[in-house]
Amino acid sequence: MIQIGLERLLAGQIAPPAGRWALLANQASVASDLHHAGWHLQKTFPGRLTCLFSPQHGFSAEKQDNMIESAHSRDALTGLPVFSLYGDSRQPSEEMFQHFDTLLIDICDVGTRVYTFLYTMAYCLQAAARWRKKKVLVLDRPNPIGGATVEGNLLDDDCRSFVGLYALPMRHGLTFGELARWLNTEGGIGCDLEVVAMDGWRRDFFFRDCGIPWIYPSPNMPTPETAMVYPGQVLWEGSNVSEGRGTTLPFELCGAPWWDQAAILDTVSATPLPGCFLRPVTFQPTSGKWAGQACHGFHIHVTNPGKFMPYRTTLTLLQAVMLVHQDDFAYKQPPYEYEYERLPMDLLIGRRSLRERLQRGAPVLELEASWQRELRAFDENRQNYFLYQ
Repeated sequence: MIQIGLERLLAGQIAPPAGRWALLANQASVASDLHHAGWHLQKTFPGRLTCLFSPQHGFSAEKQDNMIESAHSRDALTGLPVFSLYGDSRQPSEEMFQHFDTLLIDICDVGTRVYTFLYTMAYCLQAAARWRKKKVLVLDRPNPIGGATVEGNLLDDDCRSFVGLYALPMRHGLTFGELARWLNTEGGIGCDLEVVAMDGWRRDFFFRDCGIPWIYPSPNMPTPETAMVYPGQVLWEGSNVSEGRGTTLPFELCGAPWWDQAAILDTVSATPLPGCFLRPVTFQPTSGKWAGQACHGFHIHVTNPGKFMPYRTTLTLLQAVMLVHQDDFAYKQPPYEYEYERLPMDLLIGRRSLRERLQRGAPVLELEASWQRELRAFDENRQNYFLYQ
């Protein structure tokens, strides 16, 4: 069983920072005993914690979809004010930062470029650098999809948005603490940053290897298995295909009423998709796309996490659907995550030319080969920020 950064701070293994503290967290920020980080910090360090910050989906992770904002509030457990960083603005104000001297960050991430918690942290690092004498202390947690593998093209500058601000691949293979170190240096932020590393975590660990409880960090991330497929399946958000929202298996399921499962399977068979099985299913979402209608599609079963390639798998499925269902498939139109002009699929893939080549039928393995040099360069660079070997 690993020991997360929060627990190392609580156990006195790390010297606590001086002055007043704030905490960026949500309902998944718990210790192994399932008590919340805010509760533990109040109990162990009375009077130090002055306020809380929440990312997308709200402090209780109750907001179901994108662009559903949260208002500032007060936490019933700790009695502290909660400043929403997914409300009137995605960035903290100087007035918010007057409440503390050190910002503690204890967030459960899912290892994917488009998961917005990463950019909430980035904005907080930028604010800490802008308003001097503010320190950031990241309490590290596992990357649930492991730290050994990276996958996907890097983000192009013209696709920057709140689902992609930095040149990361879709699956970056870093913990949140390592990401903070990478952002602070590679992003040129330069704030006063410290990371409390975990004890016992290894890069080849997936979440089920960690021995700690899974608490869903957002409403449609119910299990570690959801996180495993997310770096690919999130692409369906940029289309008229259901990504399984409104079911008990979001992102593990995908489909639409008009999918021809046999034809799609025949088309994808030309591309090796290791570590998974595409099981034909019919599901009926209760909300979201195609709510109340029977959708024909697939349940992606990850049979070998160490070999599974989520980005390749969904790109292959996406292209098959584009080719088999040219008259029915459509891209989602803006707005998407506060972008009102650019195509959401381009923001998600992070490269417009890749989406265009995919649509024209370029083999997925050929597309993969086109980004291997930049991916290898990122893989080498990220090792400068490793806290775990």
